[in-house]
Amino acid sequence: MMRLVKNGLMYGNLHEVRSPAMVERYNRAMEHLTSRRTGLSEFHIDISGFSPEIGDELGDDYYLNPNGCNRQFILLSPEQKTAPLLNARFSTSRKIIRGYIDRNEEQLFALTARDVVVGELVNSVLVLKKPKDLFYIRDIVVEADTLGGHAEASDELAGRIDRFMEEEDAWWDDVLISEMIQLARQTGDIVRSPVKLTPQSFTQKNFYTSHFGGLYVFQDVSQPACISVWADKPGDDLPVNETFSLTDPVAVAAFLSVNGLVEPLTNKWVPNSLSIIKQKLDFIAIDTAANEGEDLSHVSRRDLRNLKRKYHDRMPDVYHALTQVWLSLKTGGKLPTVPVTDPAYFYLLRAQNHADRDLVNMLLAQLTPLDFRQLFICHKDAFYAAYKTWHDQKRTYVAKFLAEEYVVDKVGTREELFGPEPAMDSDYVDLGLGPNIGPWGRFPRGGDQDSYEEKDR
Repeated sequence: MMRLVKNGLMYGNLHEVRSPAMVERYNRAMEHLTSRRTGLSEFHIDISGFSPEIGDELGDDYYLNPNGCNRQFILLSPEQKTAPLLNARFSTSRKIIRGYIDRNEEQLFALTARDVVVGELVNSVLVLKKPKDLFYIRDIVVEADTLGGHAEASDELAGRIDRFMEEEDAWWDDVLISEMIQLARQTGDIVRSPVKLTPQSFTQKNFYTSHFGGLYVFQDVSQPACISVWADKPGDDLPVNETFSLTDPVAVAAFLSVNGLVEPLTNKWVPNSLSIIKQKLDFIAIDTAANEGEDLSHVSRRDLRNLKRKYHDRMPDVYHALTQVWLSLKTGGKLPTVPVTDPAYFYLLRAQNHADRDLVNMLLAQLTPLDFRQLFICHKDAFYAAYKTWHDQKRTYVAKFLAEEYVVDKVGTREELFGPEPAMDSDYVDLGLGPNIGPWGRFPRGGDQDSYEEKDR
């Protein structure tokens, strides 16, 4: 994995903590939250304040996330907002923390100038024992304050100032005045420099969680469903229309289509579709060549063409199906029919431009693991797990490719692959594609045509 670390593909963009003052602040916060301290004199932290070095020191990568459902955080600086979130158990957690920092950036800047801010993503569930418990998590409330309680003291002082201004005999209330003086010593001048961290609530309806082996939960769509990553269904007692697994391509494809969540790469309004599909073919060819023991450390475009010729007959079926689609697009011919059960089907999809675009692309990445670039962009944990299983030749190529082709222009690459970013305030929109209609016609649902009809809950 050091190849990834050296290329900035793992533990990249973390916030460095090295000054004795900041280390001590972190230790006080860590002791407050976990009753533990670190002996390290310097380390790196993510957006939540989690440090992989401290996690390794303690032998606990979840020291700030007990039970994996109420993430705690330590903010030494608002600059942490650009860092990733490591060991995320929910796909929504980083967005929530980032949103909270953005909304309170001025206040957090003032508070962290003199103290450390600690907080928690609070929900009504403290321990997840079964998949059904996930559906009790709706509103995530972010609560935070400094260790010295500056925000809380500021609220108390503001309340006493209101009393002082409104009560007729407040000028003669020595106790009230004394309390105001003591609080002002702690908070500073809140009239000129108001400090207020208001608890904020974020609704979590559609998300991925690594709990229970990995589950995709979609509640805010026209036909809700819970989808497990593995072959086992998540259970039939869940308050959604459907429960199925990613190993059931027909059910997954129908769900994505009936809710208007995806679009084919072959649509005429998708720019660069030819180059996107061609690169997917390149990635599949690299995988095949690596399995054959080829040296991939210095592969040029010409070398790649030679590898495709050399191993053409050993390529997987998905390669040949994608090749036929690419050739048809290139020549303007009629697109071949790609059935839902064909492994190439999901390689030809991307999420529509809606609020849950990243979540849908994350799901698609797990269905198209040979596209290592999308897997890396959309589902880091799945990428790292897959990386460990690859031949060393493929690891070398992938690390070099991502460092040279993706890291240098992340925004441009994401826009090319997935389209422009959706509006920050956009909600789910039913795009009205109709039931069981896929990119190339109706899905072969067989006798299960009514499985997406509204059911009693």
